[in-house]
Amino acid sequence: MESENKLTVIEDNSMLVFGSQNNFENAQRMAKALCSSTIVPVMYQGEKNLPNCIVALEMANRIKMSPLMVMQNLYIVHGNPGWSSKFLIAALNVSGRFSPIRYEWRGTEGQDDWGCRAWAYDKSGEKLEGAWVDINMAKKEGWYSKNGSKWQTIPQLMLQYRAGAFFARTYAPEIGMGMQTAEELYDAQPIPVEARVIPNEIDPETISTEQEAKDALLRGQIDKAKYDELLSKALGRKDEPEEKSFAEQQIANNAFGLKDIAKEHGTATENS
Repeated sequence: MESENKLTVIEDNSMLVFGSQNNFENAQRMAKALCSSTIVPVMYQGEKNLPNCIVALEMANRIKMSPLMVMQNLYIVHGNPGWSSKFLIAALNVSGRFSPIRYEWRGTEGQDDWGCRAWAYDKSGEKLEGAWVDINMAKKEGWYSKNGSKWQTIPQLMLQYRAGAFFARTYAPEIGMGMQTAEELYDAQPIPVEARVIPNEIDPETISTEQEAKDALLRGQIDKAKYDELLSKALGRKDEPEEKSFAEQQIANNAFGLKDIAKEHGTATENS
């Protein structure tokens, strides 16, 4: 006789928070109980963090994991959510899609070529191998040299964590819901970008080139009338004809001389 307490996996959308209005109302009641607990992380405690609990419930239902586990292993790094590496590896191991994750090593411990990759068997018995991760990669990517980097103190564990994350992203990205691990987010520190300050106002008298006038017009610092005025006055773009070169003047003079000669010749012919 089968046990009445047999564990079943829910395959439909009956537990998804946003699957229906009834589901959402039930999630609100569950989230209210969770936010009142002191066991959950601070970011989920209190009424003001009720929405965080609802999101955690949705994520837990999506990956079929305990809401408490999701809350304990979801971190915000540089404003982005990320799983802890150990949680992501655990989710792979309990998914039932692969054999337990194992690691293959190469190189010499303590050297830049020391590294590993994660591997496992799928249900068909095929061996799946993840990407190689080594100390040389960590140095080139800038992970190793960061202040407080764990790559310098516990390199073996960091190699395994990163190899496991690469394996999950390659063969089961839906388990991690497309998110990076907290360790990856920490290593990928944002690059500071120098902001260019554009003044709101500008003295038109300081504009000396056509490009500066165009930039000021595009920024809204001058209007079209002022732009035209700058082109005609400040930039010397007047309606008067430009001064001709010496060669052009000579040609013009010669042309006028020929006209005068022709005119005189015509007058003399008439008189004769």
